[in-house]
Amino acid sequence: MIEPQGPLPPEIYWRRRVVAAGGGLVVLAVVVGLIVWMTSGNDAAKNTAANAPLSSAAATTPPVVPSEPSSQNPGGPGGPAPNGGNPAGTTTTPPTPGSSTAAVPTTGPAGPAPVGGLCPDESISVVLLMDKPTYTVGQRPVFTLVTTNAGVAACTRDVGKASQNVVVRTLDGTRTLWTARDCSPLQTVNNQLLQPGQQVRDTIVWSGTTSNPGCDKPRVQIPVGAYKAVGKIGERESFPQTFNVVAPAQQP
Repeated sequence: MIEPQGPLPPEIYWRRRVVAAGGGLVVLAVVVGLIVWMTSGNDAAKNTAANAPLSSAAATTPPVVPSEPSSQNPGGPGGPAPNGGNPAGTTTTPPTPGSSTAAVPTTGPAGPAPVGGLCPDESISVVLLMDKPTYTVGQRPVFTLVTTNAGVAACTRDVGKASQNVVVRTLDGTRTLWTARDCSPLQTVNNQLLQPGQQVRDTIVWSGTTSNPGCDKPRVQIPVGAYKAVGKIGERESFPQTFNVVAPAQQP
């Protein structure tokens, strides 16, 4: 240690040295404290930035729930489902994980009408055919009724005499001259299972004379002229067919 030199007493110089050394230690402690504080602050900021995306991703990612059962139905469409599964044509909404609510089945799109169900009028087509367009007075016109299943599913329809009808009217439609139901003794029922597009044909022969409901009036031959006829199955009606009745040719 260097002995203090100067005009003042030595103890004064020693006190100055102690004060200066103490001040240096205080400054050094402050600098070290600042360095430590800044270093720990940067580390905390880095840790916060690194953890932020993970927390955000964990908060915004929804749980994955299967939309369909994992097992397949080996019985094919309409067959029984294994292990109490759902029949074909239905789907089941799975419950939310952790929920005690049971799965609720939801019905799929409605299928076609069951095979063998009755064909509604809207599902059948009726066409009337005639064996020729012109008849001589006294001839017997032959009508053919063609009934077609115009729907998309098989169905049953009565196409027998009980549901058939042919109506002959004047050309202007103001007067009915004859119907097949007026005097026919046949009231048979013929239920047919019709596949889509399948046709059934039947013929009705007309005597060429008038009739009335109940057939209790004299029947007379219709005169020469133009007429129209429609065919019916139940309430389903065909487009009209026109025909002519002419006088017999004169023998020379």
